[in-house]
Amino acid sequence: MSVIEISNLTKYFKDVKAVDCLSFKVDKGALFAFLGVNGAGKSTTINIMCGQLSKDEGKVIIDGVDIDKDSASVKNKIGVVFQNSVLDKSLSVRDNLQSRASLYGIVGENFENKLKELSSILDLGNLLKRKVGKLSGGQRRRIDIARALLHDPKILILDEPTTGLDPYTRKMIWKVIDKLRDENDVTIFLTTHYMEEASDSDYIVVIDEGKVLAEGTPLELKNKYTGDYVTLYGIKEEEVKLLKKPYKKIKDAYRVFIEDTSEATSLIMKHPKIFQDYEIIKGKLDDVFINLTNKEIKEGGDYSEDINGTSEA
Repeated sequence: MSVIEISNLTKYFKDVKAVDCLSFKVDKGALFAFLGVNGAGKSTTINIMCGQLSKDEGKVIIDGVDIDKDSASVKNKIGVVFQNSVLDKSLSVRDNLQSRASLYGIVGENFENKLKELSSILDLGNLLKRKVGKLSGGQRRRIDIARALLHDPKILILDEPTTGLDPYTRKMIWKVIDKLRDENDVTIFLTTHYMEEASDSDYIVVIDEGKVLAEGTPLELKNKYTGDYVTLYGIKEEEVKLLKKPYKKIKDAYRVFIEDTSEATSLIMKHPKIFQDYEIIKGKLDDVFINLTNKEIKEGGDYSEDINGTSEA
């Protein structure tokens, strides 16, 4: 069941088409990764979904509600953590959260209960009386997330939530995300430049210049836009050439590019003496992202000019 449906979404900024007939769906309860280089149209799309920016064409449906027909209802279904904090630095953490909660009619005992709940999962206890302007980047990010969760949204949009954060805070944030999904079936809409975070997603859409460049599960994208490779140690280049596969020299080893592990097995059986010391590495999502955004999309991987051999995987 789709909780977000974007159809032919288009947005112009004067003569620039920031979002170009963009279409995708997000399943309820999914961890959805929305990837693209800076300027690809991610933030524009998010701002339209949140009702902060008008669209020129297309349709946006959030949890069954058309944003054009009931934008107020849509806003109540979404919580957003923007790249840049929207907290008031001159106010205390508690005052920031109380002010925001009041906009949703969460006051009195209801606010106190919600504050207690969020303080527990985000470890805010010692921060509530402190001014936001005195907090570290990681501490502010936790407050931003608490602010986005005050009204129990069905969809949590996280726009690069862990960029620049220390490992402890990143781990805490992902623990909270997992808890929200497991216990409340919250849908997570994520943009990130950390591919290890995106690799845990259920589905990925990569956009460029406002258009969908590729989409699928992490495994589907890796299988389509990267290849596996074998790193061979302690051999000579003449031996590597016998494999008749693209390769390149890396320090004291050679990296041989292959289509998949099945091909690696065949090579090992055919050339056992060459495969005395080796390791097989699966393609990574980083490679998918680089290949796609550089528009060098080749089945089996993108092999640069320093790769030797006459054939491409």
